[in-house]
Amino acid sequence: MYTARGKIEQADLLEEYLPLVRRQALSMQVRLPSSIELDDLIQAGTVGLLEAMGRFDAGQGASFATFASQRIRGAMLDELRSRDWLPRSVRRNARAVDEAVRRLEQTLGRPAEETEIAAELDMGLEEYRQLLSDTNSGHLLPFEALMAEGIEPGIEDASIDTPYRMLIDEEKRQQLAEGIEALPEREKLLMALYYQEELNLKEIGVVLGVTESRVCQLHSQAVSRLRARLTVHG
Repeated sequence: MYTARGKIEQADLLEEYLPLVRRQALSMQVRLPSSIELDDLIQAGTVGLLEAMGRFDAGQGASFATFASQRIRGAMLDELRSRDWLPRSVRRNARAVDEAVRRLEQTLGRPAEETEIAAELDMGLEEYRQLLSDTNSGHLLPFEALMAEGIEPGIEDASIDTPYRMLIDEEKRQQLAEGIEALPEREKLLMALYYQEELNLKEIGVVLGVTESRVCQLHSQAVSRLRARLTVHG
């Protein structure tokens, strides 16, 4: 597997690990909108695999399989983040929703109702729901993408479990777990179905007895609640 200099023989590893790229792409695609093509995820994952080959150092102790898997998944997430096509006006409104949720839930001491959030934003209920749909179109990402938000870039390589990064991740995971537990029951169930059970939006709609577009709205509202909570925790 290695040359005299300890470098990985790329041709052999590429052939060996390409099936892993496809498996990870298939696993991720099931939780994403139908507009995300499998081939795009595979292409991004292949780039991550090639980067792993070039950067792997056997002297660091981690196995290549573990290192490559992290790189492949990270490259796919980067591809998804690069598709953030939200207009600035929608992005501003999304921040306004986060702020409204934060203010209301601090005041009320409980999850705010949709009608309360809409009133706080001086919007009608249907206008608010349309905003949720618009916002959600750019943020249907796997759980790891939510976890990655807020990590300062450049501090550490995202694919390497340094003590600092492990500490930050554990703190954020705890805060997210507490935030999810505080969600209204339907939104909590939605998050479990989407991020843990890996159902797609249509399947979640069947479970909840609502339309796929309504699932998008509820997901967006749940993410706003979580972002507001994480902001409060710094």
